[in-house]
This record gives sequence, structure tokens and C-alpha cells, in this order.
Amino acid sequence: MSVFRFSALAVLLLSAYCWADSEVRPPPGLCLNNSYTPVTTTIHSQTLCHEIKVIRSNDDPILIEGDIAVDSEMEKNADPCTSRGCKWGKYTDGKVYIPYYIASHFSSREKAIITRGLESFSSFSCIRFRPSRSSDRDWLSIESQNGCYSFVGRRGGKQVVSLARRGCLYHGTVQHELLHALGFNHEQTRSDRDNHIRVLLQNVQSGMEHNFRKIATLNQGTPYDYNSVMQYHKYAFSKNNQPTMLPIPNANVSFGNAKEMSRNDIARLNTLYGCCECCQYQRIYTPAYSACLEFVLNSAFA
Repeated sequence: MSVFRFSALAVLLLSAYCWADSEVRPPPGLCLNNSYTPVTTTIHSQTLCHEIKVIRSNDDPILIEGDIAVDSEMEKNADPCTSRGCKWGKYTDGKVYIPYYIASHFSSREKAIITRGLESFSSFSCIRFRPSRSSDRDWLSIESQNGCYSFVGRRGGKQVVSLARRGCLYHGTVQHELLHALGFNHEQTRSDRDNHIRVLLQNVQSGMEHNFRKIATLNQGTPYDYNSVMQYHKYAFSKNNQPTMLPIPNANVSFGNAKEMSRNDIARLNTLYGCCECCQYQRIYTPAYSACLEFVLNSAFA
């Protein structure tokens, strides 16, 4: 092989490597139907997705809102978590221990990404994800299935959290799906969302309108958060590359771009699970609780 041909080949391989390494990660909620993969094409200055065909089997759970698994069609119109009481239990030491198993089909690098997401919760809350044991009755089984999805809250027994090797292994996505497993819904389904988001159903794919239903959520005394890791992107479920959601009153506010949990995400988690030991039996509105929570947040974002 001539020096020229060798050099040309080396440049080509290096260019391919650099393209792959610089690929823009879509924010949670952009590639929704578990049938898209991120690319570096941009329209309206937003990362878009190219459609790929994902074949779902009959054994896959029904998905609503793109990544929330439910057991039956009946649950499409009711929150599958709050009707059952789905919090994970707290131990006498004040911690919430949640067993998990990471499937062996992940590579060591992929396992490291998942583990980082799991361990991040211990830095700002009383949630402790730990490897499962044979004696555990309930545990999360983290697998690469067809897309990114999770059930909402504790379901009992083996509970699958799917993080597909292609498209789901990002820190924010791992946190997003784990928050579902902890009992949290999407930001745009909040009971007060109409004060902050205008839903444009005329741009939503036919048959996907139910994904924009509101839920009687417990908002833990926190404001609507455009920067929440649970907020979907403005083009979610779009049929025509036009926005399906716009912030109000300022339609130019950026949202749905979170790469990790926000301060409000952390505040809600700590409040729901009573993680502030100095005031876990008090309400969020007391000065003691507010001071405790502020300390937790400042420590997390120091």
C-alpha cells in the first residue's frame, strides 16, 4: 500500500472516529417512540432523530408517554403508581435501599455509565441502590430491551428498567428512568402544567394524544421546572417537525435539555422519601425543612 493511500485511509478512519465521538446526545424525551436514534442533523437549532425500525415483541410491556411501562391498556388513563402506593420502603437507619441487577449483556463501559447513574442518588438523597441478593423479594433488573423505559414506582418482584445499548446509555437518561422507578412521572403531565406549557395536539402523531394527559401529581411544593430531567422536549411525538409543546407565557424559553437531575428534581425526591434526617417528620413548608433541604441542594451543586 502506498504512503498516500495509507495516509488517506488513516484520515478517513480518524474522521469517522471524531464524528462518532462528537455526536450530539438527544435530551430525554426527544427520541420518544423507542424507534429513533440520535444524529447530528439540526432543524430549528435542535438535535433531531432519524427513524429506525425497532421490532417489539409480544412480551414487551405497553408503553405510554414513550418510556413508562404499564401492565394493561386500562392503565393508560390512570396513573399506575398512585393507585397502588408505590414508594420503596425506608429502613431504620433512614435510608431507602433498592436492590438492582445489571444484565451481563452490557459491556464494562456500559455498566460504568449505569453504575454512575445509580450511585449519583446517594450523593444528594437517602436513596441507596445496591446489588441484589438471592433473598431480595423486589429488585430492579436493568436490561437492554427495546428502548428506554421503566414502570412507575415499586411494582413487586423483578421489575425491568430497560436501557437499550443503542440510544439510552447517557447519565441523564439513566437518572430519568430510575426516577420513574422511584415513583415520578414526567414534568409535562403535572396537574398545573397548563399554567406553564401549551400542548399543541394538532402537531401530535395520531394515536399518541394520550401521552399528553395530565395527572393529579403530588408536586412536593416545588414549581414547574423546565430544566427537570423529567421534562420532555418540545418536539416530543411530533408528526410534522413542529413543536408539540410550547412554554407560556414566553414561547422562547428553552426546555427539555437537561443532562442530569435539577435542583427541583432533587428537592422532590428528598421530600417524597423524607430524606432530610433533621426534619423528616415535618412538612416542606416549615423553616427547619427548608433549611435542611437547602443544605442538601447546595451540597449537591457545590
